[in-house]
Amino acid sequence: MKALVKNKTWEVMPLPKNRKTVGCRWVFNVKLNSDGSLERYKARLVARGYTQTYGIDYQETFAPVAKLNTIRILLSIAANLEWPLHQLDVKNAFLNGELEEEVFMDAPPGFENHFGGNVCRLHKSLYGLKQSPRAWFEKFSKSVKNQGYTQGQSDHTMFIKSSGTGKVAVLIVYVDDIIISGNDEEEIHRLKKCLSSEFEVKDLGPLRYFLGMEVARSKKGIYVSQMKYILDLLKDTGMTGCRPSDTPIDPNLKLGDITQGTPVDVGRYQRLVGKLIYLSHTRPDIAFAVSMVSQFMHSPYEEHLDAVYKILRYLKNTPGKGLLFKRCSVRNIEGFTDADWAGSVTDRRSTSGYCIFLWGNLVTWRSKKQNVVARSSAEAELRAVANGVCELLWVRRVLKELQLEFEAPMKLFCDNKSAINIANNHVQHDRTKHIEIDRHFIKEKLEDGSICMPYVPSEQQIADGFTKGNFRPKFEDLTSKLGMVDIFAPT
Repeated sequence: MKALVKNKTWEVMPLPKNRKTVGCRWVFNVKLNSDGSLERYKARLVARGYTQTYGIDYQETFAPVAKLNTIRILLSIAANLEWPLHQLDVKNAFLNGELEEEVFMDAPPGFENHFGGNVCRLHKSLYGLKQSPRAWFEKFSKSVKNQGYTQGQSDHTMFIKSSGTGKVAVLIVYVDDIIISGNDEEEIHRLKKCLSSEFEVKDLGPLRYFLGMEVARSKKGIYVSQMKYILDLLKDTGMTGCRPSDTPIDPNLKLGDITQGTPVDVGRYQRLVGKLIYLSHTRPDIAFAVSMVSQFMHSPYEEHLDAVYKILRYLKNTPGKGLLFKRCSVRNIEGFTDADWAGSVTDRRSTSGYCIFLWGNLVTWRSKKQNVVARSSAEAELRAVANGVCELLWVRRVLKELQLEFEAPMKLFCDNKSAINIANNHVQHDRTKHIEIDRHFIKEKLEDGSICMPYVPSEQQIADGFTKGNFRPKFEDLTSKLGMVDIFAPT
């Protein structure tokens, strides 16, 4: 309450006629350190935003959050250029956002007598309001821009300031968690001081624990994992004592819609798969398996749940695996793209997969079923190539905004010669009319020198693990090529 009053969050006044109030409640919880120990107890006043009415209590609600792909790009750059990584945390972040709308709230529970039947007219945002994230981000971005930073267009939560002498400072914000990096130590120190004067900021020192991801740094590079997250997940699901598995999915398994069998609890299945989706941000080795089980969240059956348990048994075998961002002498951008033609037994759609390496480190990847049915393997591969080209162009845009150099053209490796020939061929073919846009898009980037498409044999196609399940020898070979290591494994 002291923080709310000090921040001038509200004004006490009678409720105007024909207006309604938003309810509120107190939420009590604890904040833990990365090792699981208690950091502090927390009490938070939360508004019941679900009672708000669009056009009266709120207008826009959207607020961008940092792309984890951008964070991995920054980690790769920091490992290669030996940039420091600082982490800040903003206390009571949402209380800083200024509201544009008139919002009236009931008196906080337990303080009704102090308000004497009046209500609170909110001037600052509160947790729970629909527009709180938007209001906070607008306040924060305005403050950072006033200090000479420009907002990135590839990721709107990234702010950059360059001195013109090769020195640059970068800030990325994810709600109230902030990462600062760059080679301009003076600017970083000044930025920390300015933010502390305007907001209540806690300097957490070097980046160690961010959004459930554990970050360790040494002379070999930067290692990112989610070991604690995995162990907590296994404990919550009762899988701590399960038999480990060598792979996250059976290569011979073909999951599809089921009309007969034993249905499982939809809510439990969705929560479990949702946790695995978040885990795949540092575990590309489970990306394909998670993509498969997430296709049946609307109507899961026991066979689908068994596939989820297979992923958990694999995680039991490799809880400490993570991505190692190491230093590399080559300043290039490479991508691998692949497709599994008509792999879905339900609707015969193909699965696209790609992975992008920046300066020798894996920064982005994806495994996704295509939107339409492909009538040939070349067509499926071409659609996957188009997705890979888009991701390469986005990574290049991030580097340009950071004013960092890279070797051109960017390489996109493909193991389908027909797809490569169609992309390079200037003659219009009748058999490619239905994929004409993708073909012209790829051809345009090939002609302007942005990318090139070398052929790679299927045995060396790293993206193969994002389109299908593999047996243990090949699976382990692919994960090692992705840059995944286990620093907790016995030597």
